[in-house]
Amino acid sequence: MDSDGRIADLTEVATDDTLLFRVRPTGEGADGNNRPGDDVDEREAVLLELADEDGDETDGGDSDGVTEVACWLNVCQHMTHIPLDKGSGAPVRDGEVVCANHGAMFDADSGECTYGPCEGAFLTEVGVTVADGGVYLDDDAYAFAGLGPVEDDDGDLSSESNVIL
Repeated sequence: MDSDGRIADLTEVATDDTLLFRVRPTGEGADGNNRPGDDVDEREAVLLELADEDGDETDGGDSDGVTEVACWLNVCQHMTHIPLDKGSGAPVRDGEVVCANHGAMFDADSGECTYGPCEGAFLTEVGVTVADGGVYLDDDAYAFAGLGPVEDDDGDLSSESNVIL
């Protein structure tokens, strides 16, 4: 695998929260078009290990002996300027990624919103592959830019509607 696309060691990816990283849109997606929001220099994505039916780490538990992971662009589908992971990991509960702002819940495997204001919408998948003990970006639409959040001077645009005064 190309070391330039290595996101993280598999041991750094958990089932109970997300790993935040940055990607650069390449303009070379499968259909030749950019995805919505790709008109920026960098975007954020989240990575997590999929849990088995009991909520435990898969540890190579699929039929090929490979740990399964999922990767999504880091935006809630209810309000796409709201990140799921604000820098300390998005909560994952019972196999669903939770938007802490509005309570939307997304199936970690499919990305479908199963509860909340955007029910039925899907997170935008980012292709990744597990190999040689690591997780690699495997999506022609993006190039790996680094770990952590995008540095932004615009301030925090997240909603505070769930704050009780």
